[in-house]
This record gives sequence, structure tokens and C-alpha cells, in this order.
Amino acid sequence: QVQLVESGGGLVQSGGSLRLSCAASGSISKLGAMGWHRQAPGKQRDFIATITSGGSTSYADSVKDRFTISRHNANNTVYLQLNSLNPEDTAVYYCYANAQIPTNGRWGVYWGQGTQVTVSS
Repeated sequence: QVQLVESGGGLVQSGGSLRLSCAASGSISKLGAMGWHRQAPGKQRDFIATITSGGSTSYADSVKDRFTISRHNANNTVYLQLNSLNPEDTAVYYCYANAQIPTNGRWGVYWGQGTQVTVSS
């Protein structure tokens, strides 16, 4: 079983910053790409950013140059630095990880429960 736990969400004023963290734990043989999606009220869940185990990154156009994804492989944690926030960034932010489990060697995608980010104008 793989668990992902996010932290760092909260309420921030427009123009402010937050740093989200997501720690993966449990029965993990290998971790592949990790990343973040977000879901605003009444909207679908959208891709935000991803980072490979080697550190290559990719971003949605809507957050490029404002958000930065990073990871610490030694503690199975992925981070998302959110800068220059605006009310349109208000959403629940979900992290995910591609992980190989030792019981059968299979890879799967695992999700966290989400952390709320609210940006006031």
C-alpha cells in the first residue's frame, strides 16, 4: 500500500506565496514521476506540474514561471512552490506518484487526499 500525504495549503492574499509538500510512504520499491494536479469548484481536475525521478520538469502554461516543482528523492517527497498567486489559483491541490510496489513489481499511480489553497483578492 502506498500513501501520499499533502501539506502546506491554506489561505493567502493575492500576490502571495505558498509551498506545498507531499510525502510518499508505504511499500514502495521505486518511485517514478511525481506531480500535482488541481481542481477548482465545479471544474475538472487539471494537470499542474510533474517531475521525473531524474529531475526533469514540465508545467501547465497557466502556472509556468509562477510555480516551481522539486523533489527530494531520499525522503520520497515532492514540493510545489506557488508564487504570485491569484484568485484563479484557488483549488484543491492533489499530488500523485508513479510507484512500483514490491509484492508484484507492478507500477501504479497513487494520489493524495488533497490540500486546499484559497487565494483572496
